[in-house]
Amino acid sequence: MNVADHTRPRCSRREFMHRSVAASATLAFWSGPQLSGAEPAAASLPVVVFSKVYQTLKLNFEDAAGVTAEAGLNGIDCPVRPDGEILPEKVTTDLPRYAEFLRRRNLGIPLLTTAITSTATPHTEDILRAAKNVGVRFYRLGFILRDNDVKAQVRQVKAALKDLAALNKQIGIGAVMQNHSPAGKRYLGGDLSELYDLVNGFEPAWIGVAFDIGHALVVHGDDWRGWFEKLRPHLKVAYVKDVKRDGGWVPFGTGDIEKTGYFKVLKEAGYHAPVSMHIEFDWTRQGKATTRAALVKALRESAEVLRSWLQS
Repeated sequence: MNVADHTRPRCSRREFMHRSVAASATLAFWSGPQLSGAEPAAASLPVVVFSKVYQTLKLNFEDAAGVTAEAGLNGIDCPVRPDGEILPEKVTTDLPRYAEFLRRRNLGIPLLTTAITSTATPHTEDILRAAKNVGVRFYRLGFILRDNDVKAQVRQVKAALKDLAALNKQIGIGAVMQNHSPAGKRYLGGDLSELYDLVNGFEPAWIGVAFDIGHALVVHGDDWRGWFEKLRPHLKVAYVKDVKRDGGWVPFGTGDIEKTGYFKVLKEAGYHAPVSMHIEFDWTRQGKATTRAALVKALRESAEVLRSWLQS
């Protein structure tokens, strides 16, 4: 990526206000994502964007930081993986640079998304140490295609995760597994019963859960609640995108997520960590609006809806 350190233009009053809000909320990152017994004020929860969406416009790090600030977000959940915003082999140079552009706007990187599935994944230790150095607290593990013999596969994966958990503890960073079950693919852990089997027995600080209510609703319907309660001790990060029950990703506020009661459940659980906002709907209108302005609009409107849910 071509990253140029240009002099920043003066910001508008609206952008200044967004930055001020972001600055205060960012403090929550560095105190550490956690689940506490006390119910936090929903407005204090930092909202970060899974910045895979920035790759559509091929934004450099400075522009990405600008878009994040203009949208009124608190930071990013950065993909560091093959074909990601940052390539694993460049993480030691690119991640600190990206973090610096964000820091200048009082933004942070509390979360990372990776392809790591074991200590043998290329560049694993480089990624984790670079992430720790810029303040990342949790990274998402990579996806694993589901075999026919799920029980045997779970045992095999858990054996590999033991070494990874030990490395996480040594470095001081946590891994999370997402319940990800996109149409046409069968990822291990997409079913919440499998996810529970995978994380059960691990100390949640080192191997925890990124709960995705969208995928949970599509796969389990209203039964997601029972599995959420079972996974609650392992919960570290909340992923949110809006979806119809039939599996179609839609703009925030037009799907079925608000009706689930999830945000009340999350609040009652004492959740106090960054919320990772995923933009999976077509914000480009089939390529007719592939512009910076359209992206900022989609991010800002999505974040406003998400924050209203968190405050409800």
